[in-house]
Amino acid sequence: MAAEGGGKETNEIKTQFTTREGVYKLLTHSEYSRPNRVPFNSQGSNPVKVSFVNVNDQSGNGDRICFNVGRELYFYIYKGVRKAADLSKPVDKRIYKGTQPTCHDFNPLTATAESVSLLVGFSAGQVQLIDPIKKETSKLFNEERLIDKSRVTCVRWVPGSESLFLVAHSSGSMYLYNVENTCGTTAPHYQLLKQGDNYAVHTCKSKSARNPLLRWTVGEGALNEFAFSPDGKFLACASQDGFLRVFGFDAAELHGTMKSYFGGLLCVCWSPDGRYIVAGGEDDLVTVWSFSDCRVIARGQGHKSWVSVVAFDHCTTSVEDGELPAEFSGSDEDFHEQIHIGAGRERANSSHSRLSKRNSTESRPVSVTYRFGSVGQDTQLCLWDLTEDILFPHLPLSRTRTHTNVMSATSPTATGQTVTTVSITSTTNSSGTNIKDNVSNSSATGNPANSLPDSLPRSNSLPQATNPAGGSTPNSHTGSSCSSNSSKGNSIIDSSFIANKFATLSLHDSRKERHEKDHKRNHSMGHISSKSSDKLNQLSSSRTAKAEAAKTLGTMLCPRMEEVPLLEPLVCKKIAHERLTVLIFLEDCLVTACQEGFICTWARPGKVGLSQNNPANSPSGTVV
Repeated sequence: MAAEGGGKETNEIKTQFTTREGVYKLLTHSEYSRPNRVPFNSQGSNPVKVSFVNVNDQSGNGDRICFNVGRELYFYIYKGVRKAADLSKPVDKRIYKGTQPTCHDFNPLTATAESVSLLVGFSAGQVQLIDPIKKETSKLFNEERLIDKSRVTCVRWVPGSESLFLVAHSSGSMYLYNVENTCGTTAPHYQLLKQGDNYAVHTCKSKSARNPLLRWTVGEGALNEFAFSPDGKFLACASQDGFLRVFGFDAAELHGTMKSYFGGLLCVCWSPDGRYIVAGGEDDLVTVWSFSDCRVIARGQGHKSWVSVVAFDHCTTSVEDGELPAEFSGSDEDFHEQIHIGAGRERANSSHSRLSKRNSTESRPVSVTYRFGSVGQDTQLCLWDLTEDILFPHLPLSRTRTHTNVMSATSPTATGQTVTTVSITSTTNSSGTNIKDNVSNSSATGNPANSLPDSLPRSNSLPQATNPAGGSTPNSHTGSSCSSNSSKGNSIIDSSFIANKFATLSLHDSRKERHEKDHKRNHSMGHISSKSSDKLNQLSSSRTAKAEAAKTLGTMLCPRMEEVPLLEPLVCKKIAHERLTVLIFLEDCLVTACQEGFICTWARPGKVGLSQNNPANSPSGTVV
């Protein structure tokens, strides 16, 4: 693990750190929080989350920031490294009664200086569409909680769409909505559309168009986070049962799965080119998974507690035989803004094919670095480099940038993908509601996996790992962790929604995809929940979970620690007093936030744009 630095007290909060690019510095003047700057009492509240959007303002100051603290939601002009934050002038502030905001997402396609579309998910299950610039509430979805009563864990606009969005709940279900449709006055009736290993997709039976368009039931337990691939074709889901599941979104096909070393998975992100996925969770590890090979290629050990956020740095990730396409060199918002879509949902395929061609076996880049970061409940920020010695171990190393060992493996190859379109539009109406959470778990079936090659050497600076689940000896297992299904052309979110076509679909083929083995939920007893029913469920299934976890350990689903390379962090610094909940990489800075409600801006090397000589007294850290 990286040293805390300089022999100073280990509890001291760091305000700068150094990488090979130079020094990253905390800008205390650029800290965003509630206007009174008082640390928020985070007991029992939902995590602080941050969303950004660029409104293409002619003044050159087009970034906008939204964040939630407790029952409050704030919307500011984000001045970043250029000017100090003025907390006395929020563009919009909302205080909710009876429910709390849990997550939010801007639509970059519709954002202008006069109007933005912001989705906000709530602890009682509703989703609100608001415009914080016009200070309007356009619509409230799941208002009567007839669709799902459990907490919203993640909400995202479907890439390339102005009207479709996806919502995940702690019940383990995801719902696809259209802002044009109403939610109805009765509970929806569903018809099975597709069933596969560990998941099922239902369509809503209704004479007229209504929400939700689709219901996905994924795994067992809460669905903690999902992330769309950069081209929008695939969906990675991190669940409380410890499984990462990757789907072809349009066809609802399971592409591959991975199992955490222990406990639930809490966060997930894609590399800028869509070739790798990083997940983190209750095993205190970051796990790197190859999309094309459907296998774990590395783990990172550096955190001392649960990993709450993982994110790739688009700006530092590089391929040395040619720069990455422009789509992959900015923030997520920048990327989505570059996907121009006329009347439908078009894909950024040209850049993806260029990158796939460059990364094919014939023309493998000799030097490549993927930079990603993670933050956790241990209040630490870790930065990691994934380099060619891990990705392409059969090639001569151009240089070593991380403390890792090489494992022999086949090189991943790019996969072909299909293009689909969906028509889109937008809308208006309604207000908030009070209610409590109620979590219902859905059952799951998982994939067995191929046994792995012999044990591999690990970084000798890290301690040897012990078996999880009480040190029991795991059983070996055989099978496959990656779907070989090639029929990706059958889109489930095309115009067939409006025509009642689903009744004629045959379920015979999809049922044949189901595998034999059931994976019970691997409950983490430390899972924070205010509901006694959750705790009873965890207690009743913990023994089964340990037994099932032991069966997957040592397989392709979950290799043993010594069977894959172990990364050490380039940087591992304590940067907050409370658990960290946000990590976002922007062009000239990175942004972190902690549960006390302080959103911090860290200037990249050479990007400090404002004087920090007389920093304001900041509750979130000391100045070095």
